Amino acid sequence: MNDRLLPDPLDLAKALLACESVTPAHGAVFDVLEAALLPLGFTVDRFIAGSAPDGPVENLLATRGGRGTHLAFAGHLDVVPPGEGWTSGAFIPEVRGGLLHGRGAVDMKGAIAAFVAAIPVEPGIPLSLIITGDEEGPAIFGTRALIERMAENGVRPDLCLVGEPTSTARLGDTLKIGRRGSVNIWIGVPGKQGHVAYPHLADNPIPRLVAMLAEIDAIVLDAGNAWFQPSNIEVTDITVGNPATNVIPARAEARLSIRFNDEQRGVDLADRIEAIVKRHDPAATMVARISGEAFLTAPGPFSDLIGDAIAAQTGIRPELSTTGGTSDARFLSALCPTVEFGLLNATMHKLDEAVALDDLLALSRIYRDIIVRVAAL
Repeated sequence: MNDRLLPDPLDLAKALLACESVTPAHGAVFDVLEAALLPLGFTVDRFIAGSAPDGPVENLLATRGGRGTHLAFAGHLDVVPPGEGWTSGAFIPEVRGGLLHGRGAVDMKGAIAAFVAAIPVEPGIPLSLIITGDEEGPAIFGTRALIERMAENGVRPDLCLVGEPTSTARLGDTLKIGRRGSVNIWIGVPGKQGHVAYPHLADNPIPRLVAMLAEIDAIVLDAGNAWFQPSNIEVTDITVGNPATNVIPARAEARLSIRFNDEQRGVDLADRIEAIVKRHDPAATMVARISGEAFLTAPGPFSDLIGDAIAAQTGIRPELSTTGGTSDARFLSALCPTVEFGLLNATMHKLDEAVALDDLLALSRIYRDIIVRVAAL
């Protein structure tokens, strides 16, 4: 193995972290990544997709030709807002006590830096980097737009590795082979405003909304299965907005969030909720937004290969998991077998987000090992 790893992951991670790239990311952070990829022989395609309110979004598709199995690495350069109270600036990368601090250190600029540093200089297998500036936001014009761009240009990987921070207690302990799907639903129930002393002259929408929610809350979707926990429906907001104590409101609203396993489909769940809503009040409105379907990359050769690379570099074998929220793997899984593996997730989205320097370098070695093993397929 032609090892050129040290100290590239740290240098590139620092350069990426220094770029303010709150979602949707654009500009400078993509300049840094493109500059790192061009000397490695990649063709870099940067493009803007979408318009307000969910765009515009900058994306980057980098490809390098070769022979054999086409491996893609996917990730995002956007980060959540830093918040107040950082020990040092959120976009001033700083090493303290063996940790590299900065917003995006683990989610997920560190993993992107580790993968780029792992790429051999010499050509080998076909490689792609699928990098969006909108994973932390609406994700409408991010990875989905990248997939459309790939189709237009005939780019279709055989395997995809997403660099999300999957590790929990130590680097390498968890490999994500699937994720639950997600549906958000908004319900609006109209009424007629009036004085509480004259209820016959008004129409209170709250009892109908409460009845809907009670029926919805009683639903048991499934019991889960070998790889997924049970699907669940949660009421996340109830809004009336009535400041007066003596007024029957004209409208009541609620919001639901459904996280579901591979025994369910988003559209079916939305239809089921809408049927309940309309049965209680035909005039009620319901809007459903399916942010992703559940997916599972069944344990097999790809997850075994990743596990072998992790074990070779860390001495531990990862647990296969489908826990956690959604990621862009939900879109990429439609193209090819897709798994997620990256840094420890303990500090993601927190103040003073940080990656251990040893973990950053070890992740780069694991990614290099994965590339070598894929080349041998």
